[in-house]
Amino acid sequence: MSGDAQSKPHINLLSAPLYAAQIANEVARGSAASAVLVLESLIAIAFMSRASDIHINPTSDKLAVRLRIDGVLELTELLPLSMHHPLIARLKILCGLRTDEHAAAQDGRWRFCLGADLIDIRVSIMPLYYGENAVLRLLSAGDEVFSLASLGFTARNEAKIVAAMQKPYGMILATGPTGSGKTTTLYTVLSLEDATKTAIVTIEDPIEYAMQGVNQIQVNPRTGLTFAHGLRSILRQDPNTIMVGEIRDSETAGLAVNIALTGHIVVSTLHTNDAATTLPRLLDMKIEPYLIASTVTIAIGQRLVRRLCMACRHKRILDSAETEIVNKFLEETLRERETPIWTAVGCAVCHGSGYYGRIGIHEVLEVTPAVRSLILARAPAEELRLQAVADGMLPLIADGISKALAGITTLEEVLKIHYE
Repeated sequence: MSGDAQSKPHINLLSAPLYAAQIANEVARGSAASAVLVLESLIAIAFMSRASDIHINPTSDKLAVRLRIDGVLELTELLPLSMHHPLIARLKILCGLRTDEHAAAQDGRWRFCLGADLIDIRVSIMPLYYGENAVLRLLSAGDEVFSLASLGFTARNEAKIVAAMQKPYGMILATGPTGSGKTTTLYTVLSLEDATKTAIVTIEDPIEYAMQGVNQIQVNPRTGLTFAHGLRSILRQDPNTIMVGEIRDSETAGLAVNIALTGHIVVSTLHTNDAATTLPRLLDMKIEPYLIASTVTIAIGQRLVRRLCMACRHKRILDSAETEIVNKFLEETLRERETPIWTAVGCAVCHGSGYYGRIGIHEVLEVTPAVRSLILARAPAEELRLQAVADGMLPLIADGISKALAGITTLEEVLKIHYE
């Protein structure tokens, strides 16, 4: 998730057509085509297009290459099917995977150098009907520098998170579906700590970004290093703050809660729809209500929406239907008098999409005394949500509409998330 809507890679974007031409030249060579050059060109094009993923999908007669740009998949290349096996073999060699295995899923990663940029590429290969499918996730290999504000947190939500990190112990949970930026949020929360004066340990699957001064552990089930086993070992490393990449089961949840209870800050993620559902989800994982109430300090619900391209966005006045939506979800103090809205147009900068980059919309549920009482009473998520709003939580949809009115995103993007 980009913190700067209009930031560009170090490589000159005008070079992209050159890489596309190189692919065309190699394809024209037929059986003599170099899979090495084609793969390198695809990665270069993806990087310069700000793509987060490359999908290499075999079909009955073609090899489709799609890029996920700002969360949306776009068809980029149609290669001859003859390129399929050489490209998959090249990926397996780079990642140290078995080249003779074609019927099992394999995962790996390698580091790619493109000019002055280093890119960590995570690869997933899966056998499908027409052959092996590959998905490449592109991650910056350098230390990523984010701030809560650049991720889209309001000043009020940022203050809640900072206050939670300053407490002597407790749990901070980021929730949302896959690909909603939870891990980036956790890394940014950890960056609030001074790594030279505190011991910060993470256990992740996989490690997405390298963090200076932080001890990062990669989960490895083949050697028995699971989240739960790793947490037990981490305690012997004398940590102050622990990040658990994901709470997936009751054992990990129980360990995380007990670690937080014994004088540590624990930050982690859960897969729930919103912040309020996080607390009942822990109950489902057999965590006692008094332990949840005693340890969880805040729960962050989040989604990613596409940012408007600042070079071509267009300002207009809301129509009656849009005004009704804004009035329904946004409290009066947050509305502008003339209620303007912005529309995606499309230009050369954003390649005609009208969007450039993504930003988070958030809700931060603070465990106040009133919320704590509801947790102890095993109240449902809706009651917890209503109480959190009464205590000052800005709901996810309201935060999104505020960003739409500010010209950061569009109302369509926000409503797409709300009604998903």
